[in-house]
Amino acid sequence: MSYKFDFEFLAERWPDFVAGAWLTIQLTVLSIALGFLVGTLCALARVYGGPVLRRLAGGYVEIIRNTPLLIQIFIVYFGLSSLGLKLSAEVSAVLALTINMGAYTTEIMRAGIESIQRTQLEAADCLGLTRLQTILHVVLLPAMERVYPSLGSQGVLLMLASSITSQISAEELTATANLVQSDTYRSFEVYVIVAVVYLALSALYRLGFWAIGLILFERRRRLGTPL
Repeated sequence: MSYKFDFEFLAERWPDFVAGAWLTIQLTVLSIALGFLVGTLCALARVYGGPVLRRLAGGYVEIIRNTPLLIQIFIVYFGLSSLGLKLSAEVSAVLALTINMGAYTTEIMRAGIESIQRTQLEAADCLGLTRLQTILHVVLLPAMERVYPSLGSQGVLLMLASSITSQISAEELTATANLVQSDTYRSFEVYVIVAVVYLALSALYRLGFWAIGLILFERRRRLGTPL
């Protein structure tokens, strides 16, 4: 094997990798937050909503979970543009990732909500809590605590899947890698670097979810298992 590794280009191109990683973080953090909101609302609709809401939420989940993320991104970016709504690559990426995250979060949160025992709801009624107070304090927070590891893992998976947004020219980490390797012709070295960066980002996201778990869940904080 005569191949010689050459990472000299990194001295000049490292700002590009930093910029790409930063955009990846921005896109995915926003998508995770919005996706969690969408998923939680859809989960509540599936559990407590009427027949129409349940069917709509269920159809949304089935459509998104059974189609490729790449196709969803193309539909948002090219489809909306064909209808006259032109969005930037970054906005389209956030919208598509949010829709995707929302569908998976719906099923995760639904499992958590359905795990709440009926006796807890009856106790909330006896205490005179309103329906909104019951949902917020008796249902949502305990449900989120029970499924939090799954939510964290889904967030990390979404961050890794965000590499697909390079296909619509969103200048995140993978798009940056494609540009650098086309300029330097050092494909092997470039993608090794990107793999290391994604590993670091995965560790950073897990650390972030761990810290959020410490803040949100007192019981997990006492047990030392926030994630």
